[in-house]
Amino acid sequence: MKKWLIAISVVVLLGLTGGAVWLHSAGGFSATAKPTWIEAQLAALSRRLALPGRENQIQNPFPSTPERVASGRQLYQTQCEQCHNQNGDGKTSLGQSMYPQVPDLRGLTQNKTDGALFYTIRNGVRMSGMPAWTQDSDQQLWELVDMIRTLRADAHYK
Repeated sequence: MKKWLIAISVVVLLGLTGGAVWLHSAGGFSATAKPTWIEAQLAALSRRLALPGRENQIQNPFPSTPERVASGRQLYQTQCEQCHNQNGDGKTSLGQSMYPQVPDLRGLTQNKTDGALFYTIRNGVRMSGMPAWTQDSDQQLWELVDMIRTLRADAHYK
């Protein structure tokens, strides 16, 4: 019994020491510190695990039209632009001051399925700056998905 108590104490002590070293090397809990490699890996894993598989398979039920994209653009301007920027690059003072920083919607986000985008917009992302947009209709959010699909790194926006 005494050996188990010693072993548990050693494991707890090593865990606390490792945690203190990590916290120091990570710059504390500051949102301005660059995340460590392990933090980035754990964040990516948690994002993958947070998306229910069935949601990933859903396709936009509405055909993309210029009118739907324009409507999605209006919603984007009122609810998304302050963090994601007009062109979707995320380079705003608010977006860059968050941890994790907001993603560039023109990059890897374009590789996500329509269902993944819809789910993320509808439900938000816990422990990030991404809120859940529960007040908008499904149709509005699908229009927003259509609009996000038009964002490109080489495009010029007004």
